Amino acid sequence: MARYTGPDCKRCRREKMKLFLKGAKCESPKCPIEIRPYPPGEHGRGRTKDSEYLLQMREKQKCARIYGVLEKQFRGYYDEANRRQGKTGENLLRILESRLDNVVYRAGFAKSRDMARQLVRHGHIVVNGKKVDIPSYRVTDNDIVEVRHGSLELTPFIVARAEVGERIVPAWLEVVPNRMRILVHSLPARQVIDTPVQEQLIVELYSK
Repeated sequence: MARYTGPDCKRCRREKMKLFLKGAKCESPKCPIEIRPYPPGEHGRGRTKDSEYLLQMREKQKCARIYGVLEKQFRGYYDEANRRQGKTGENLLRILESRLDNVVYRAGFAKSRDMARQLVRHGHIVVNGKKVDIPSYRVTDNDIVEVRHGSLELTPFIVARAEVGERIVPAWLEVVPNRMRILVHSLPARQVIDTPVQEQLIVELYSK
């Protein structure tokens, strides 16, 4: 499975904002963007002309990086969103939010989406009673996502149980901490998705 293996902090610096790809490190003074708040590379401090295309491309890159999706898969999500009824940009964000790794992260079971992806891949997550080890698996209304019984006493989940409540869980999810269970009430509307993305710029980019 193709995936990005380079330094995550460079991606945040490239977008000139925290994408919260490294969990607790992003909240600490050691976060590289706090020390070097400019894009990486020899010309990182140079002035760039913010053309319309550049703004659209940066917004697309930012969204893909936040959710940990590579270009081919992201384009597939966009095409699917475009075929659905309603606003394409909102459909795209709803698809990305419904990924299993994102749901595990949003519920507070992992400190980052990368960590959530690893937990899913290692077979620790069960959906409606069946083990699912595909991070891109899409949850639907009324799904029940939970930690596999045999994994409950592993360190990441012990820590997660102790820290439940420190992260705000979106209203479309409900967490049952003592059972490490997530109830998916419905897929989110745009107004409750707090991802800092201007999805209309992505639509404009792909519409050319």
